[in-house]
Amino acid sequence: MKESRGLVLIVEDERHIADVERLYLAREGFGVHVESDGAAGLAAARRMRPVAIVLDIGLPGMDGIAFCRALRDAGDWTPVLLVTARGEEADRILGLELGADDYVTKPFSPRELVARVKTVLRRAAGPPDRPAESLGRLSVDPVSRTVRRDGEPVELTATEFNLLAHLLQHVGQVFTREQLLAQVWGYPGYRDTRMVDVFVSQLRAKLGDASPIRTVRGVGYSATAPTP
Repeated sequence: MKESRGLVLIVEDERHIADVERLYLAREGFGVHVESDGAAGLAAARRMRPVAIVLDIGLPGMDGIAFCRALRDAGDWTPVLLVTARGEEADRILGLELGADDYVTKPFSPRELVARVKTVLRRAAGPPDRPAESLGRLSVDPVSRTVRRDGEPVELTATEFNLLAHLLQHVGQVFTREQLLAQVWGYPGYRDTRMVDVFVSQLRAKLGDASPIRTVRGVGYSATAPTP
């Protein structure tokens, strides 16, 4: 018997999809709880404290967007993997902007979904201990996974934190979007680079004028030291 990896909450109203997700996650040692509507799923998230949430966007009643907004507004930063239909790009981007960590698009491979869950959990756990990083008005502590701007805490998702920490580790180095997807998300060869732009936009919004992230046109992004 495999050691439990923790509880994953599935919020999915299509029974056959939820059953497949449950089966494959259970095979990998996860405990699984399933809810079929957003309100019940949100109550379960608050009650059960899962290690990750697999969240369908197109739910009856409270949809996945409202679910994600309510979760983050309550200060709950449990990793969220969105499940979306092909025609839901606008909702997918909005979900990422509201704090979702990743997404898969229907139809998807159950093995890919399990791999994505494992990846968001690795990102949430963070890299091995490193010294704290600071740049300008920002300080980043990889051990406590906290970010401060002018001494005040800034709330970031696990993916936002990892992206910022990665850029601060390599000040001045320019990364393509493909490189960031491989090195921060763990997705080498992944083609949907729009996700990087969404997370950079979110970081800039949260960090304000203390953001060190610079866009290098036609290439990607880098962190730059503030000018004296």
